[in-house]
Amino acid sequence: MSSFLSGAEIRQTFLDFFAARKHHVLPSASLVPEDPTVLLTIAGMLPFKPIFLGQRQAEFLRATTAQKCIRTNDIENVGRTARHHTFFEMLGNFSFGDYFKSQAIAWAWELSTKTFGLPPDRVVVSVFEEDDEAFAIWRDEIGIPAHRIQRMGADDNFWASGATGPCGPCSELYYDFHPERGDDTIDLEDDTRFIEFYNLVFMQYNRDADGNLTPLQSKNIDTGLGLERMAQILQNVPNNYETDLIFPIVEAAAAIAGVDYAHVEDGTQVSLKVIGDHVRAVVHMIAEGITPSNEGRGYVLRRLIRRVVRHGRLIGIERDFTPEVAERAIALAQSAYPMVRAKADSIKAELHAEEERFRKTLDRGEKLLSDILGQATTQISGKDAFELYDTYGFPVELTEEVALEKGLTVDMAGFEAQMEAQRKRGRDAHKTIDLTVQGTLDQLASEMQETEFLGYQRSSSQSTVELLLVDGEPVNRVEAGTEVQIVLNRTPFYAESGGQIGDRGYLSGDAVVVRVEDVKKESAFFVHFGRVERGTLHVGATVTAQIDLACRRRSAANHSATHLLQAALKKIVDEAISQAGSLVNFDRLRFDFNYAKPLTVDQLQQIEAQINTWIAEAYDAQISVMPIADAREKGAIAMFGEKYGDHVRVIDFPGVSMELCGGTHVSNTAEIGLFKVISEAGVAAGIRRIEAVSGPAVLEYLNVREAVVKDLSDRFKVRPEEIVDRVTSLQTELKTTQKQLEALKGQLAIAKADQLLTQAESIGTFKILVTQLDGIDAASLQKAAEQLLQKLGEGAVVLGSVPEEGKVSFVAAFSSGVVQRGVQAGKLVGAIAKLCGGGGGGRPNLAQAGGRDASKLPEALAEAKHQLQVGLR
Repeated sequence: MSSFLSGAEIRQTFLDFFAARKHHVLPSASLVPEDPTVLLTIAGMLPFKPIFLGQRQAEFLRATTAQKCIRTNDIENVGRTARHHTFFEMLGNFSFGDYFKSQAIAWAWELSTKTFGLPPDRVVVSVFEEDDEAFAIWRDEIGIPAHRIQRMGADDNFWASGATGPCGPCSELYYDFHPERGDDTIDLEDDTRFIEFYNLVFMQYNRDADGNLTPLQSKNIDTGLGLERMAQILQNVPNNYETDLIFPIVEAAAAIAGVDYAHVEDGTQVSLKVIGDHVRAVVHMIAEGITPSNEGRGYVLRRLIRRVVRHGRLIGIERDFTPEVAERAIALAQSAYPMVRAKADSIKAELHAEEERFRKTLDRGEKLLSDILGQATTQISGKDAFELYDTYGFPVELTEEVALEKGLTVDMAGFEAQMEAQRKRGRDAHKTIDLTVQGTLDQLASEMQETEFLGYQRSSSQSTVELLLVDGEPVNRVEAGTEVQIVLNRTPFYAESGGQIGDRGYLSGDAVVVRVEDVKKESAFFVHFGRVERGTLHVGATVTAQIDLACRRRSAANHSATHLLQAALKKIVDEAISQAGSLVNFDRLRFDFNYAKPLTVDQLQQIEAQINTWIAEAYDAQISVMPIADAREKGAIAMFGEKYGDHVRVIDFPGVSMELCGGTHVSNTAEIGLFKVISEAGVAAGIRRIEAVSGPAVLEYLNVREAVVKDLSDRFKVRPEEIVDRVTSLQTELKTTQKQLEALKGQLAIAKADQLLTQAESIGTFKILVTQLDGIDAASLQKAAEQLLQKLGEGAVVLGSVPEEGKVSFVAAFSSGVVQRGVQAGKLVGAIAKLCGGGGGGRPNLAQAGGRDASKLPEALAEAKHQLQVGLR
C-alpha cells in the first residue's frame, strides 16, 4: 500500500484523478440544499438530483466533487462505532449520459489499487444480485475472482430516488482488514473485518407507479467515496476518529480535560470522539449561516452543540471550551474551505453564546433528571420528560441519551402527546408547497418542460396551462370556487425565492378568471396558488397571466432597499457584517445580520439617513448576467441561502451596492421613495434583525403613528411634545403605588400568618407549621414564612398558596437545627411541587417552588408535613 496520505492529499488526489479524465471539478454545494424535502445535504449526489430526475439539463457530461454532508439519523452511534459521523465528506464522480458501468468500474479500480495503492487481494466487491453485467465486468475485465464478488439484495445494492423515477443497481468496494481469515466465509456485514469505502450507482431504469422498470435512454453514473473511510485505510488507524481529519480536534478536547486519549476508559474515549465529530459539523454549519434555534436545521445545530457541551462535562470539563476546540477544527478545514476561516470569529462567538446558555440549562435540569432517574425502574414517563423540556429547557434527545446510559427508556408517545402544542408554535405561518404537490411534480417532471420565467422583462404573457392540481392531485379541469395550483409553460409571476415572496395577480381567459395569491418554485416549475373566481379552467387552456403591478412595485422597492440596507450596515457599523436571512414582501422588509450587540440610536439614524441619501441621488440599477468567478472578482456579495450556478445575475447600484440576486428590483433608487427603520432587535445569539418599510408603506406607517400620537395627546390633554413627560410621570406614580401595594400585601400575609401560630405542631424540640394561605403571592409568602420562623424558633415552616387561577406557590423556611438533622428546604419543596405538576428548589434553609395543579395543593402540604414528621423524630 502507498505511503501515508493526509486527508487533504486524499481529497485532492481524487479530484485530480477525475479532472485528468475530463471531469468538470465543481466546488462543494451548500449544506443547505435546494431540495425543500431535505433539511441538510446528506449525500454527494443531492446537488445533482434535478439532473438525475430529468428536471434540469446538465451543463457538462462529467463532474467530480468533494461534497460536505451532514447526517444525524445514526447520531447515537457516533463515537461508539469506528465510522459513524454527523459531518463527512463524500468524494464523487458523476456521468450524465456519458460513460457507464464498464468505465466507472475500471476507473474505481484504477484509483483504488494503483493511485491509492490498495492491495488488490484486499478489495472485495458487491453487486446487485440480478446485475449479471456488473458481475461479469468485475470478473472478466478487472480480474477479481468470482468468490470475492458478492451478490446482494435490493435493500443493500439497488438505489432509487423514491417510489417512482430513475433508479438502478449499485456496486460497492470493500477493504479487507483481516485477509488472514480467508475467503471461505466472506461476510460483508462484519464491520470488524470489512469497510465499504466506494459505492458506484448505475442509474439505468425508470420505475413507474406499478413498479415496472423501463431502461432509461440516458444512463447516469453516481458514485461516492468516503474521505474519512479512505483516510482510515491509508493512514492505518483503527477508526475514522484517529485520522488526521478528526484526531487533532479530539486531542484539543483531551488537553482541555487534562486526559490522555490513549490511556482513558472507553466511555471517555467515546465522549472525546463525539466532541471531535460534532465540533467539525457545527463549525461548517455556522460558517454557512445556520444559527441555533428550536426548529429545522437550526435545531440540528443546537442539538449537536449541546451534545458537545454535555460530553465535555462527562469528561470533567467545567469551563467554556467549544470556541477553543472549534479553532482546531477551523484550522483543519481552512485550506479546502476558506469560508470557514473567514467566518472564524462568528463561529466562535456563536458557540460561546450557545454553550453558556446550555450550561445554565444543564445546571437547572441535571438535578431533577438525577432524581427522576433514581425513581424510575424501567422507563422515564412522558410527563417527566416533558417537564424537563418545558420547565428546564432540557432536550428530550438528551434525556433519552442519559436514560440509555442507565439502561432505561423514555415514554416518547407520552412526551409527544404533551408536546403537540409546542410543535404548532414552531410551524411556519405562511403557506408552503404541500409535499403531495412536490411528489406529483417529481413524477411528472420527465413529461413536462420547465417553466419559462418572463417576469424580469414583462408584467403579462400569453401562457398555456400545463398542469392543474387540487389537494396535490392532478385534475383536468376546475370549476369556480376551487382552490387550485397551476403550472404554466411560461409566466411573468415571480416565485418566492431569496427572501422575496411570490407575486400576486390574475389569470384570465375565455370566460374564466383565476386570482393568484402566491407563487412558489418547485425544482424547475413555477406553481401558482390561486382560486377560480369565475368560469372553468382546463389543462391546455390559453390564459393571459397578469401580475399585480402595484404589489410588484412595492416588493421591488423593498428588495432594492434591502440591498441598500446591507451596504449601509457595512459602511456605518462593521464591514464584516453579513446577511443571515431576509424577508421581502409587499408591506415591509426584514433583514437579519451577524452582529454581537444592539445598534445604537445614533447608528440607526445614520443608516436611515444614508439610505435616503442614496435614494435621492437616483442611482440607476445595472443588471447583468456573468460568470460567477467574474462577479466575485468584481466584489459582488452573495445573498444568504441562495444557490448559484456557473453564471449569475448581478444587481449593481454603482458605488453603493453590488449583489448576486435573482429577485425583482427598481430600475433606479429614486423609485424606492423613502426608507424608514421600524425596529432593531436580537433574534438569536449573535444575530440582529432590522425591520423597515419603504415607498408608499412609509406614509402608511407614519399615518398610523400620527393617529396614535393624536389619540394619546387627546387622552392626556397635553400637546404631542409633552406626551413623553406625561407618561414618565404616570410611570413614577405607578411604581410608587405598586411598592405601597406590595408592602400592604406583605403586611396582610404576616397578619394572616400570625393567626396560624396556634396550629404549630411540636416534634421533640422542634416546632413545625404547614398550612395554606390563600390569595398570597410568592414574594409575600416568603416574608410570611420568614416572620413565622422567627417566632417559632427552632423549627420549620411550609406555606402554600394559590395566588391566581391555575398556579400554586410554595415556600419553605427551616432553622439551622432542622437543616443539621438532614432535612433541607430545597429538596422538600421541590418534591412536593412535583405533586402539583411543577418544580423548584433553593437553599437548605429557604426555598421556593411552583406548580400548575391547584387541586393537588392539600395533598402536597400533607406530604410536606409527613416528611417533616419523619425527618425530625
